Amino acid sequence: MSHFLLEASNVSHSFDYPLFTHIDFKIAPKQSVAIVGRSGSGKSTLLHIFSTFMQPNEGSVSLLEHDLYSLSDESIESLRRYDVGIIFQFHYLFKGMSALENIEVATMLSEEKIDERILEKLQIIHLMQHKTSELSGGEQQRVSIARVLSKKPRIIFADEPTGNLDKETAVLVMEVLNDYIQTHDAALVLVTHDESMAERCDKTYRLEEKMLKEL
Repeated sequence: MSHFLLEASNVSHSFDYPLFTHIDFKIAPKQSVAIVGRSGSGKSTLLHIFSTFMQPNEGSVSLLEHDLYSLSDESIESLRRYDVGIIFQFHYLFKGMSALENIEVATMLSEEKIDERILEKLQIIHLMQHKTSELSGGEQQRVSIARVLSKKPRIIFADEPTGNLDKETAVLVMEVLNDYIQTHDAALVLVTHDESMAERCDKTYRLEEKMLKEL
């Protein structure tokens, strides 16, 4: 039985040109790993491959001990619903709903209860009755992160989650994410252009020259 939550082996992908080749990657519970690299290097594509949304041209991905791309669509959907948390740079909240209702959608689907401690740590508990349109961009992003964490994922994939946040809020978000993976035996894979956020992870890899290199 593997003690890794994610294992990728010999992953290669091309569009009209080779994006990256022969990538190996592993992450264990309670571990946070950052992937950095210039724009266009393939960071987001690699994250999509790891997180169920894109199949690589070559190689294999084991996610939570499942051979990811041999699973049925129903099994992949179940992983996304219960075990995988995905945080984007844009919040994708439901307009017209309150902050609380947005979070409740995720917890209903995953059959979990909202953890008020997460709302307190993200400093948004006082915003729960506000419509999303009444919130600032930073507040909306923190609500979207609370929505992901409230479903209790075992692994979190975050694509530039602090890209639109001020420095203080970005640090807060990284502290909350790192605290979550420690207390829930989870893992965090973070794609970021911000080296200071990458430094808050246990390991950092750079995607360059079609290869993933540990720094």
